[in-house]
Amino acid sequence: MEYMKKNRRGIRRQIAILFALGVLVIGIQTFLSQRSLADLNVSRQTVTFAEQVADETTRAVKEYPSYNWLIRYWHNHPNTMDIEYDADYTTGTATLEKCRLLRQHVPELEIKYATEADIAKLNIEDQKLYAEICYSWLITRVDQIKQSYGVDYLFCVLTNTNFEKQYFLFSGADPGSIRGTNYEEVYTLGVNITVSESQKQAMENAVKDSSYLADAGDYMDYYSYVDTVNGDPVLIGMTYSLASLRAAERTMTINGTVASVLFLIILSLICLGLITGLVLKPLKTIQDNIRSYQSDKDSKAVKDNLASVHPDNEIGELSEDIVALTQEIDQYIAENGRITAEKERISTELDMAQRIQASMLPGIFPAFPDRHEFDVYATMEPAKEVGGDFYDFFLIDNDHLALVISDVSGKGVPAALFMMISKIILQSCAMLGQSPADILTKTNEAICSNNELEMFVTIWVGILEISTGRLLAANAGHEYPAILRAGKQFDILKDRHGFVIGGMDNMKYRQYEIQMNPGDKLFLYTDGITEAMDPDKKMFGTSRLIDALNEAKDASPDTILKTVRESIRVFVKDTEQFDDMTMLCLEYSGPDKQTN
Repeated sequence: MEYMKKNRRGIRRQIAILFALGVLVIGIQTFLSQRSLADLNVSRQTVTFAEQVADETTRAVKEYPSYNWLIRYWHNHPNTMDIEYDADYTTGTATLEKCRLLRQHVPELEIKYATEADIAKLNIEDQKLYAEICYSWLITRVDQIKQSYGVDYLFCVLTNTNFEKQYFLFSGADPGSIRGTNYEEVYTLGVNITVSESQKQAMENAVKDSSYLADAGDYMDYYSYVDTVNGDPVLIGMTYSLASLRAAERTMTINGTVASVLFLIILSLICLGLITGLVLKPLKTIQDNIRSYQSDKDSKAVKDNLASVHPDNEIGELSEDIVALTQEIDQYIAENGRITAEKERISTELDMAQRIQASMLPGIFPAFPDRHEFDVYATMEPAKEVGGDFYDFFLIDNDHLALVISDVSGKGVPAALFMMISKIILQSCAMLGQSPADILTKTNEAICSNNELEMFVTIWVGILEISTGRLLAANAGHEYPAILRAGKQFDILKDRHGFVIGGMDNMKYRQYEIQMNPGDKLFLYTDGITEAMDPDKKMFGTSRLIDALNEAKDASPDTILKTVRESIRVFVKDTEQFDDMTMLCLEYSGPDKQTN
């Protein structure tokens, strides 16, 4: 065995030496054949490429009929403009909001095709919005042009008649580039720099001849004249590397290509013969045995057949590894069968637990079809198979409706069990006709008396006197409710908070009163709503929740909840739900809508 290890010849080393010799020969021949032809067509292609980039960028600027006005405005107001850089047409939230505002102010204005005469009719605020929107759209297009053509720098400047300074109107950027005023950063609107003598000469020539190309070795500087605004020339400028273009031209030369192909064919034939004998034949034996094992799972036969593959290199070691692997797979299959059966049992039990939990929550709507004084709707979506949130609503008597929403600490099965216990205790206390404060106090005492796991639960409970609209409520560390007064907007009701249930014994809870008038609505929720995250780890938040509620403020409770859920879905995109999401909405119609 020691002798075999000393004389083992690694296939990787054999192939590496072979290809190293081949690459060396091909490299020398290719270099000699390409040296005289490397720069033959670079200049012509460079001019064509630069003209294409400049023409497309110029069209992007001039597609706005009011571009002359826009350039003047950008030049005169760089410090007052609120610009959203590097956002596309559909996800630039600030720009989209500005579009909405401008269309709200001036519905008849077609932003993309507005003329200077149209802009002159706008007030100062709307002119600023128009300039900011067009700038964000334009910079998005310039970014696309830069990235599409792969230029290093693409920008538009305003210069004076002496060509001594460059006032930057916009600059293209790659994803992740830093926009700023420092050297090598992507310059923002309003950056004003003093140019070098070569740049001054290039801009002057561009104004005279419409464009100018300065070849600086492996780099190209190019300026193209766009227009004159207030007597000052506007130029499109770019810089990009010629190294890749020169390399491409060398590669395309006929002599180099033919020589490379001939040497590659010869080298490939040699390599093929060696690889067939050293690698492919023993690998074929290993492959046949792997396929045989796939069909009959006979690891003993694999071991006997692979004994002919002698371990004098890595292929031999691979055959030994295959034998060991088949034996391990036999053991794994047996173990996996046991684990699969156990998982199926657990999955069945979890499914049963989910059904039991769902059956404990009111799930038939309308919940009280014979009562017209109010309408109530609620949903609960657990983050896992079972959750720790719960809601409840029930009639204590003919004139009192109890409302409950709760969030247990933790997730999964422990939280679900604690939730069921909490729900039963709370409902039992509520049915005794006690006040919301007494209900929370009694529930806390019951849970604290046997809470070895030190879990806790937040609860909001309210009792509505249906005939008067008087709602008594108490809050044990739960989220603030949202309330809508008839004819107005939803807003957060910052109520009195008590300590969480199960957190500390001997707690006393205070209650407060809400007068519900016909048309008023009350929205309750758990923190899984406001803490839902998008792919950038930003939370949905209270402000977005209020916006979603007000979007459907005139709708029925079930439509309101569906609107909020859709807003969350759009916000989080494909992000996995990490917390239970529970909502409840009550609409009070008043006793005058009862039917006898």
